[in-house]
Amino acid sequence: MTLTEQLTALITAEIPTLVALRRDLHSHPELGMEEHRTSQVVQRELTRSGVEFVAGVGGGTGVIAHLAGAAAHAIALRADMDALPIHEHTGLPYASTIPGKMHACGHDGHTTILIGTARVLKAISNSRPLPRPVTMIFQPAEENLGGASEMIADGCLSGRIGPAVSEIYGLHGWPWLPLRAVGVRNGAVMASTDSFTIRVCGRGAHAAWPHLANDPVVAIASIVTGLQSIVSRTIDPTHAVVVSICVIKVGDAFNVIAEDGLLQGTLRTLTATDRDHSIARIEAIARHAAAIHGCEATFELKRGCPAVVNDPVATDRVRRMVRSIEHASVVEVTDPSMGGEDFACYGEQIPASFFLLGLQDPAGSAMPALHHPTFDFNDSALALGIEAMCRLALGADIE
Repeated sequence: MTLTEQLTALITAEIPTLVALRRDLHSHPELGMEEHRTSQVVQRELTRSGVEFVAGVGGGTGVIAHLAGAAAHAIALRADMDALPIHEHTGLPYASTIPGKMHACGHDGHTTILIGTARVLKAISNSRPLPRPVTMIFQPAEENLGGASEMIADGCLSGRIGPAVSEIYGLHGWPWLPLRAVGVRNGAVMASTDSFTIRVCGRGAHAAWPHLANDPVVAIASIVTGLQSIVSRTIDPTHAVVVSICVIKVGDAFNVIAEDGLLQGTLRTLTATDRDHSIARIEAIARHAAAIHGCEATFELKRGCPAVVNDPVATDRVRRMVRSIEHASVVEVTDPSMGGEDFACYGEQIPASFFLLGLQDPAGSAMPALHHPTFDFNDSALALGIEAMCRLALGADIE
């Protein structure tokens, strides 16, 4: 039996139990840094497969698994485990059992794929040595809570278990690509994700006497309008930058001019230069626009993850790997997503590639978008996700 035949047979045998496992995870979603049950499931499955691991990392719920191999440095494969604070509306028999929480981003699928990868690679290693050590990172808190940074701090790349890692790969289920397709892109594939709060302090008064007030509503309106000029007038038109104001809070009564108010928003960029420039402009516009209307503005920034930037050599390896899989196709992603992913933090340390796994059944209706209350990971994509991860660990040109 060739290695490809063994790989196919092992994955096929694992799929029924993995589908059940994925649906169990879907029924029991846990938010970032709260993935205690999910972590226990991962540990249980690794133990059953005879895979070594360390747990209690990355803030407490992360798991780092290890398989031995011949080379000096390891390859890392990563999956995120956390869910979102969204109330599920799928009506599925395995829908979330926890009100206000659901796997709306497919991390239940990602975790299942990496568990399946661990099972298959361990079975292969029982009959032949793996060409490289494999580090499998089950990461908590991807959804803008710093899980990747916590895992890195706890040694997932530097040899906490097994040798140090020299390259890393991750995937994301993608409802805009068809089943059996894998999306790849050199360079920026997802944006940095920063959030900000602007607090505006003015002077309140009766609504009938606005001349006695310094109205924060007018100041906030001026700030919102001014912020639109960042992208339209200060960024290279060929660059992608998004400034979105998503929260405005001011006042409690229809006939009272409030003392103060706030607005909150997000900044998405693809380069460090655009990121730094835009942050500086947001703060300057807020302060000056408020001052024009006799108010004061304070600016608070919460830096999120940087942009996901794919290493071209690692991404070429993904391309070769996909082309070696029967009935799979490579899709060159022309435009990056302005969504964020903290997989970016790994790419700041070592060569990394993040690829997109098609979920859309071409014969079915259009899938809901990620983070939608009716989203569900497509179990038909599990096999390709596992094979992709396994082939990256084994080498794209296996027989």
